[in-house]
Amino acid sequence: MLFRPRKPWQGRQADVTPKSLYLDRRRIMTAGGALALTGLVGCNGSETQADSPTSAAARPASPHAPADGGLNYTSTDYSVSDALTPIDAVSGYNNFYEFGVAKEDPARYAHRMTVDPWSIEVEGHAARTGRFALEDVVDFNALEERIYRLRCVEAWSMVIPWIGVPLASVLQQFEPTADARYVAFETYLNRQEMRGTRFPVLDWPYVEGLRMDEAMNELAFLAVGLYGDLLPNQNGAPVRLVVPWKYGYKSIKSIVKIRFVPEQPPTSWNIAAPNEYGFYSNVNPNRAHPRWSQRTERVIGGDLFARRDTEMFNGYGDQVAHLYTGMDLIENH
Repeated sequence: MLFRPRKPWQGRQADVTPKSLYLDRRRIMTAGGALALTGLVGCNGSETQADSPTSAAARPASPHAPADGGLNYTSTDYSVSDALTPIDAVSGYNNFYEFGVAKEDPARYAHRMTVDPWSIEVEGHAARTGRFALEDVVDFNALEERIYRLRCVEAWSMVIPWIGVPLASVLQQFEPTADARYVAFETYLNRQEMRGTRFPVLDWPYVEGLRMDEAMNELAFLAVGLYGDLLPNQNGAPVRLVVPWKYGYKSIKSIVKIRFVPEQPPTSWNIAAPNEYGFYSNVNPNRAHPRWSQRTERVIGGDLFARRDTEMFNGYGDQVAHLYTGMDLIENH
């Protein structure tokens, strides 16, 4: 019998909220999230998932979901000891500037985005390129759950149970060549559906990228769901990247294009403010943002005033530090 030893960043099964509990929002609230979420809403004016037009109940049935409305997936030992962030906070407190710059804007307006059918265009240095249906990119019969920390560059954090597949397995099926040293991603753009793109907040469409060895790391994940259900639109439906050792804006949402390229690709926030947002964007408590410290973070869904120390690489150093051996992580931020 093959035994996979638990790594330092992985939690015990006993630390994870049971599926039967986290799929029932009211029981989550009763279990301790209600008071904290009330403070969150009061502070940010964020509507909750239950009141939002983008709730799971409001979405049409998906061909990927079984009759009970959830997703079929396998549990894994990718977890952390921290408490899960209440689902209403995960779905109601978002950065998705395509729908507006306020935290509540995505939950209010993202229901206007068309997410089914969905296709992804694959370009560049790979043997297989072209336009592929989402079902031909993501194997919905091989979904797994991974509980990851999410650290925002704005110095707040969440813990989210994502559903998806390893990014490496997706990229490998396109057979990238030796010239593919980086992989670039692009977000869906529709100015009629995405009210925020009518303003020059960023140079639309949103683009991101990873070095190929980062993309092939075991932690890099392509998510199609969270909390056992399909991704809400405001969280990047129908498919998004999750790179837990980097600041959240690297985990690009609503992906419509993947390009295998030989040179470092442009990324939206680096274009907008290169001194503030580097290409790598690794979580680094030792490199302050020009306008605030990164040494601590506010835990969303918990005590409004509680903060925790930020860990290097968001606590995933054992798995990713070797990717940056010899690099100056202050200069190469």
